[in-house]
Amino acid sequence: MPFTPFHLGPSLALGLALRKWLHPPTFIIANVVLDVEPFLVIVLGLEGPLHGISHTFIFAAVAGAVCGWVMKMLEGRLGGLFRALRIEEAGQGASTGGKAFIASGIAGCTLHVLFDAPLYADIRPLFPLEVNPLYSVVSGTMVYITCMVLGLAGLAIYGMILFSDRGKARQ
Repeated sequence: MPFTPFHLGPSLALGLALRKWLHPPTFIIANVVLDVEPFLVIVLGLEGPLHGISHTFIFAAVAGAVCGWVMKMLEGRLGGLFRALRIEEAGQGASTGGKAFIASGIAGCTLHVLFDAPLYADIRPLFPLEVNPLYSVVSGTMVYITCMVLGLAGLAIYGMILFSDRGKARQ
């Protein structure tokens, strides 16, 4: 996806909808972290494909696990912020084992590859195979519309969370 912010739509909607099982901050960050490689290729003028090894399912799994582990390590410092923003269930970070963080990271990075693979011929999601069976399976327009709709759904879910938490505070 040429505009990494489009990944925030699916990650926000799914991360918040599944926040009892996933760690939403980890899921959201994992959905955008893979675009460091295309960013570096563009900014540094590197040779090679725009979407190289980072946009493979193998790399996504490894990067997701690392992202989950790093987020688990940072939970003590960032958990208060996540709870203040209501993107983490109260007590979730402290009581959630590392498995939820790792699963969130792997799921987020994998989702990133799934959304990008239909758009770009240079992606090799099944590396070491040199094919992209997902390329053009759906149109780019459909991918972008899906991301925008999920972004709106994510904002609606977030609004419901904030409204629900506000109502609980009044009781």
